[in-house]
Amino acid sequence: MRVLGNIERKGNNRFVAKYIWLLDEQETITEDGFLSWYDTRANQSHRSAEWRLYYQTNAVTELMNEGDRLFIARQRDETILFIVTPAHNSIESGLLWLFGLNLQSKLPFGAQEITKADDTKLDFTARFILDEIGVEFEDPNANTLDSIIERFENQFPSTKAFSDLARLTLPELDARDDPDIALLTWLDHEEAMFRRLEKKIVSNDISKGWMKGGEADVDSFIKYSLSVQNRRKSRMGHSFQNHLGAVFDAFEVRYDPQIITENGKKPDFIFPGKTEYEDVFFDTGLLTMLAAKSSCKDRWSQILPEAKKIKQKHLVTLEPAISEAQTAIMKQTDVQLIVPGQIRKSYTASQQEWIWSINDFVKLILERQK
Repeated sequence: MRVLGNIERKGNNRFVAKYIWLLDEQETITEDGFLSWYDTRANQSHRSAEWRLYYQTNAVTELMNEGDRLFIARQRDETILFIVTPAHNSIESGLLWLFGLNLQSKLPFGAQEITKADDTKLDFTARFILDEIGVEFEDPNANTLDSIIERFENQFPSTKAFSDLARLTLPELDARDDPDIALLTWLDHEEAMFRRLEKKIVSNDISKGWMKGGEADVDSFIKYSLSVQNRRKSRMGHSFQNHLGAVFDAFEVRYDPQIITENGKKPDFIFPGKTEYEDVFFDTGLLTMLAAKSSCKDRWSQILPEAKKIKQKHLVTLEPAISEAQTAIMKQTDVQLIVPGQIRKSYTASQQEWIWSINDFVKLILERQK
């Protein structure tokens, strides 16, 4: 198996590299640089090759410790991604799944060649992980969305309006046929619409430049960059809740979103609703709470104090391949994890036996609603 492509033994194979440090609940650290991959026995043709990787000392490599997981990916433009994450966390699990690698205790090193044919794997799950490591996915059919988004005239609409339009332009999709497929298809379509509109608006803003008094206005540029990133993060969370609500509406499920419960907590969804939750005579065994987090990480435990009358919490997420250690803690604290079917495949076999799909959750709600 070739590691960094078809490289000859002679010469110093030097690559432009992007160093990335990833940890579940910390900001990503990145640094540009170089690394070299060469055969230390290149001048000894009678001996077998001994390849070594040499990299620069930088802010990322200084954080590395023994036992961390290192992923090295050669991209089509010949640049290298040098990704480091501590072992046994959700980032590691996601990257192992993305690159098609198995975690084997007896084999500390593994390699996988990804060809053009594998582009079909870049579904919602894969793009979620690629976003984590700062790799943008270019949709070759993005221009087909122009006729849909042209009505916004280079202005961002409300997330609800965008979510409604995403569903409206997929009229053939009925959540009652398969709620898991419907949810992810709506989210995927809205994400593509948003990225296309964002590209047009941001490109237009960039073309105007950031100048003040004849000098580059760095502060304004940084502020604008942060606003773009924050819009992406907050929009996904609201979009997720909007489409979940549409799924429940399709099944004529009764619910109230964002009601205020004890200590001012606001669960994302309460079933069957606010009236029943506040009724001291209503059977608490028929109450259900659902928290929706597009990305869980370590923040999932924030849902535990919500809706105190309901012992078991239900949590739905779009995050792929959460570590077994994290899901084990969820199970111990009576949190039932729910993951859309397609994303659920990124989890281990033992995890999938316990994790619910959207369809499983809808069945529970319909049964309790009777």
